[in-house]
Amino acid sequence: MTESGNMYSNIPPSLPTELFETLFQKGTVRIERILSHGQATPEGEWYDQDQDEWVLLLAGSAGLLFEGEAEPRSLTAGDYLMIPARRRHRVAWTSHGETTVWLAVHIGLQVP
Repeated sequence: MTESGNMYSNIPPSLPTELFETLFQKGTVRIERILSHGQATPEGEWYDQDQDEWVLLLAGSAGLLFEGEAEPRSLTAGDYLMIPARRRHRVAWTSHGETTVWLAVHIGLQVP
């Protein structure tokens, strides 16, 4: 974790799995960069987090599906949304032809 950097540096040429990098953490807030290249949440699996998460798509595109919704929400560069705690969701798809760069802010983390 460093206090400065560039969101577009050190992006691996291939990503066999999503890459999660904590950029900053203090108190109940964690900021991370997530890199995807064609990955999706495995079928039948859902994220169900104890904290709120605000995400901003900086590059690429993705589909985010919330439980109970018929279709994924399409996100492109510049789109952001708030995912409330306990709101089950999954990544339906991410770009295959380019790296998708996410900025995620987790709010309300449990402090040990």
